[in-house]
Amino acid sequence: MAPHTMTFDERYRAISARDTRFDGQFVTAVRSTGIYCRPSCPARTPKPANVTFYPTSAAAHEAGYRACKRCLPEATPGSPVWNLRGDAAARAMRLIAAGVVEQEGVPGLANRLGYSPRHLTRMLTAELGAGPLALARAHRAHTARMLLTSTDMPVSEVAFSAGFASIRQCNDTIREVFEMTPGQLRHTRRAAAPDAGAQGAIDLLLPHRTPIDAAGVFAWMAARAVPGVEEATATSFARHLRMPGGPAHLEIRQDADARLHLRVRVTGLGDLAPLVSISRRLFDLDADPAAVDEALAVHPQLVPLVAAIPGIRVPGAADPHEMLIRAMVGQQITVAAARTALTALTEQLGERTADGGLLFPTMAAIAEHGTEVLRGPAARIRAITGAAAALADGSLILTVGDDAAEQRARLLAMPGIGPWTADYVRMRVIGDPDVLLPGDVAVRAGATASGIPADPRSLSAWSQRTAPWRSYLTAHLWRAAPVRPARREHLDSAPPMKNRRKA
Repeated sequence: MAPHTMTFDERYRAISARDTRFDGQFVTAVRSTGIYCRPSCPARTPKPANVTFYPTSAAAHEAGYRACKRCLPEATPGSPVWNLRGDAAARAMRLIAAGVVEQEGVPGLANRLGYSPRHLTRMLTAELGAGPLALARAHRAHTARMLLTSTDMPVSEVAFSAGFASIRQCNDTIREVFEMTPGQLRHTRRAAAPDAGAQGAIDLLLPHRTPIDAAGVFAWMAARAVPGVEEATATSFARHLRMPGGPAHLEIRQDADARLHLRVRVTGLGDLAPLVSISRRLFDLDADPAAVDEALAVHPQLVPLVAAIPGIRVPGAADPHEMLIRAMVGQQITVAAARTALTALTEQLGERTADGGLLFPTMAAIAEHGTEVLRGPAARIRAITGAAAALADGSLILTVGDDAAEQRARLLAMPGIGPWTADYVRMRVIGDPDVLLPGDVAVRAGATASGIPADPRSLSAWSQRTAPWRSYLTAHLWRAAPVRPARREHLDSAPPMKNRRKA
């Protein structure tokens, strides 16, 4: 059940049952105590007359409530609603998590969404109970809490890593939100064995809802890892990434207790919070696996798929621009061949980091020198370098906060980009949970193996019953496909190239 459509009674039943599935999806404010809690808070369930439900912690802050010291509602996975919804409020939440307010201010956020700052503030306040500044402030408070309770970073570094403009601003916000000083909040952390991490690295725990098919995401990343840029094993994924403050490195690993940890090294402290957001999107950690599995398992053909892989995830993208280039390079060739081509592109046009790693080439470098490195049909190379040029000069916009329909239309208007590529990028970049790739040969093979109509038109019609979770249906069908042939046909009519499932 989508949390934004739940009634008061349904939410109240969730908090009465202390249902952890709804943690991070709404908060419960209690008038008699002046605090707000996560749905699973172990405290005694308040009387209905004393309860107000808010979609975000920022809305509870704005209404004068403080975070519960017992359940720490900020220490929860994010809400899947912001990917499920495609309206301006959801797009704003994705961009705020990506650090746009810290980098560009409210005017920059409003400009990306196509509104004036005043109208955006009015709209978000009406929709979410808080304006963009309050929402960004709540996100900073969450990041600061996470750093204070998970690391030994000095408060000064915590402040700037969380996106605060000053130490004083950080201290004041923490006191207001948590009714504790940073030092008091740090003392609430549970004792843990010291982590022998790399010098200068920051280690954090990545909360998520269970079950999670982390092994499937690690395997996906391993098959596509570009040497020098990325490294993946059965239980870890690491990569170098270009951030506004300079080169950064992230590593996501799973421990023996199936918990996911993030280790990051940054050049600029302000890049830490956006890197956490990127890591969460890479592994689809804000998904609601119980809701997805329950909805898909209603259909007999999907019961064995869900039973075999509970909590399947749809891998996200570390960088939207890079994702488009990787998808286009991978058209018409196998995953292995795409990896080889991307490796050559990166080795010749990428930049070396201080620790010897590689950064994926800039769009300007691909636009200027891609023809010297890329191999294949001339029309295909022109399409890739043309897309890179458009991304470099800003004539093509591609961000996590795009409107899905507008992003798709912009991509389809580019030479060499057809429906498969546009939809695949939308799935990976925006995190749209309702994307089907009916022309994808592996999806069709998985459909055949699962007893589902496999021709694109029939598959599209059948898939309607699984909305709004068709991206997860796609992921299951990929996994259900038998051994995949080296070369595949793909139904994508966009000239001059056909598209195939790659990147």
